[in-house]
Amino acid sequence: MSEPFLKWAGGKRWLVSERPEWFRVEVTRHVEPFLGSGAVFFGIEPKMAMLSDLNAELIATYLALRDFPTDVRRKLREHQRLHNSEYYYRIRATICRTPVTRAARFIYLNRTCFNGLYRVNLQGKFNVPKGTKDAVLLPTDDFPALSNLLHKAELYARDFSETISEVGEGDFLYVDPPYTVRHNTNNFLKYNEQIFSWSDQQRLAEDLALAAKRGAHILVSNADHPCIHGLYSSNVWARISVPRFSKLAASAQHRKATTELIISNYLTEKGERKKLRD
Repeated sequence: MSEPFLKWAGGKRWLVSERPEWFRVEVTRHVEPFLGSGAVFFGIEPKMAMLSDLNAELIATYLALRDFPTDVRRKLREHQRLHNSEYYYRIRATICRTPVTRAARFIYLNRTCFNGLYRVNLQGKFNVPKGTKDAVLLPTDDFPALSNLLHKAELYARDFSETISEVGEGDFLYVDPPYTVRHNTNNFLKYNEQIFSWSDQQRLAEDLALAAKRGAHILVSNADHPCIHGLYSSNVWARISVPRFSKLAASAQHRKATTELIISNYLTEKGERKKLRD
């Protein structure tokens, strides 16, 4: 199991750790259309993968780390040496021109900004303030190993529907969308560059139903909310509420126990394996 190199709101490192058996599926290819920090991909280390995200800066960072791991680390070492509050805001305002400097900037800001959030303004500029973390390079960093893993994956910056449309029998599809509900009253919307609307949730459910018919093994994390339950028929999908302690609040006193909904076509309501097809 490899460590993700990014912090990400709603990351699923905990799910891979607590429910590893759910990810032990004998398939040819691992697919994620909402990549984020890649916690599941790095956690299970598949031999073949297709990874995508609508965030083009994020995908560019993965590509640079895949192709230039030593150069990215060298640039991060420079950021570590110069890091302070003034330097943070100078780098935040900088437009980088090369794949290596863009990736190092992305990782540097992710590790030193407030709560590891990714947020941009209406002009598309990253605007998260500096946080309390000062470590730019971490003891867990093994960029050559991550590069080797990423060489086993196709990487795309695109809408989730494009990726899911290519999924079928022999694929394991893990889906972790923003947790939008019908009235959009949740906290996840403000963490996303693009608004993920209720119509996107409906479109996602339709795409997944088609992928299930094509024979894909599917595991979805989503908001444990009645409107999400209603999108996924119990005739096709198992729906499992999983306890989760929220870490999104800025202060500990505002953090509370919650649940997340797991939706799958190869698990039972008790989280046990079933035959995908009779």
